[in-house]
Amino acid sequence: MNYEFDFSFLGEYGQDLWDGTLLTLWMTAVSIIPGFVVGTACAVGRLYGPPWVRKAATVYVEAIRNTPLVIQVFWLFFGLAVLSVRIDAFYAAVIALVINVGAYTAEIMRAGFESIPKGQIEAASCLALSRWQSLLYVQLPQAVERVYPALVSQFILMMLATSIMSQISAPELTGVAYQIQAFTFRGFEVYLVIAVIYLAVVTLLRAILTGLGKVIFPRRRRLGTPL
Repeated sequence: MNYEFDFSFLGEYGQDLWDGTLLTLWMTAVSIIPGFVVGTACAVGRLYGPPWVRKAATVYVEAIRNTPLVIQVFWLFFGLAVLSVRIDAFYAAVIALVINVGAYTAEIMRAGFESIPKGQIEAASCLALSRWQSLLYVQLPQAVERVYPALVSQFILMMLATSIMSQISAPELTGVAYQIQAFTFRGFEVYLVIAVIYLAVVTLLRAILTGLGKVIFPRRRRLGTPL
């Protein structure tokens, strides 16, 4: 084996890699909160909504969870273009991520709501709290606390899923790697560097979300419960 490793492309394309990494992080950041809101709303709808809301939420969750993310973003970016509805690659990527993570978050949050003892809901009712007050002040905080580790894992998976957005020419990290590899023909080195960057980004994101969890849920910190 006479292959010679060459990472000299980092000098020429380092800024492109940095820009791609920042776009990946930005795409993740602007998708997490809307995805959580969509997922939580669907979980509440499936548990407490009228029949038509439950059915609509179930159809949404099952449809998204049982189709590939790449098909969803293709439909938004290429499919809607046939109907003269054109969406920028970045916005198509963010919308697809929000829709996708919302469906998975819905099931995580539903499990969190269902894990809350019925006695606490009855106690809230005895204190004259309305259903929405009980949901907002009693059930939601506990549900999020109980499933927070699963939410963190799901959001990290969403960050890694941004790599799919290179298929619609979104210039995130993997999209930049495709371009560099095409110019340099150094596929092994390029994708090795990209893997290292993804590992660093995942470590950073997990540290941020774990630290946020320790601030939001001091009881878990006192008890030493893993976040």
